[in-house]
Amino acid sequence: MFRKSLVFCSSLAFAISLTAAPPAGAKLSAANIVDKNVAARGGLQAWRAVRTISLSGKLGAGGNQRAALPVPMPSGRKSGPRATPAAQRAVEEVQLPFVMELARPGKMRFELEFNGQTAIQVFDGVNGWKLRPFLGRRVVEPYTTDEMTAASMQADVDGPLVDYAAKGTLIELDGMEKVEDRDTYKVKLTMKNREAIHVWIDAQTFLEAKIEGQPRRLDGADHPVEVYFRDYRLVNGLQIPFVLETKVLQVGKTALGFKDPPVPPEKVIIDKVVINPKLDESRFAKPQIGVSSNAN
Repeated sequence: MFRKSLVFCSSLAFAISLTAAPPAGAKLSAANIVDKNVAARGGLQAWRAVRTISLSGKLGAGGNQRAALPVPMPSGRKSGPRATPAAQRAVEEVQLPFVMELARPGKMRFELEFNGQTAIQVFDGVNGWKLRPFLGRRVVEPYTTDEMTAASMQADVDGPLVDYAAKGTLIELDGMEKVEDRDTYKVKLTMKNREAIHVWIDAQTFLEAKIEGQPRRLDGADHPVEVYFRDYRLVNGLQIPFVLETKVLQVGKTALGFKDPPVPPEKVIIDKVVINPKLDESRFAKPQIGVSSNAN
């Protein structure tokens, strides 16, 4: 659940006007494509003027429509593997209310309501903390190493493409691919920490179509993750996707050697976006137990 918030952090702020496709046969460099992307998203100066963003909506979590994996029979039994009974697994995905706040430089606060409790995740640009009462953990815990890596890459207000050179990011074009029957440019970004991700940019609108997310570990195997951006809407001259759909890709076999079952897509639906709200610095400090999470 917390991993999902880190995955879409860098994907919450986007573009404005649509840009025409390049002339037939025209060749664009990675820098040309990114420049067009930033222009389509509202322009460099418009994004530099964004200091804070607040987003609220619903996050799909808790459901498991994935097919049950076979499990070995107890020792001494001669019959083959059996499937885990489907009745043991919750099927319907629960839509949980969330609020995410982003601020420069690289700060993020994420609150998620679940079963009458509020989980909190905070990154102040250097350190990160989490409070997960729904797991019975009523203490503030530091981020893991993987969570720190993800947060440092994904807490930008403007995403990874705006001012990429100033952020120490290298870009290169990895060709073109179809994304849902549309031509896209596949751009590789290598961050200053040497982590690399790909972004697919629509060849007509120059808006992001999808981005690589943090791999997800299921059944003992790491699965690639892709986040798709949909339903762009204009907010204060910037184009914001109001639906983010996460797809966990299948691998050949699980760690136990069984065929990997498909994972249903998960959706984040954004209901409200506020550009440059006033956010107190305390919002990005280490959470304090016993203090209301909504206090400013």
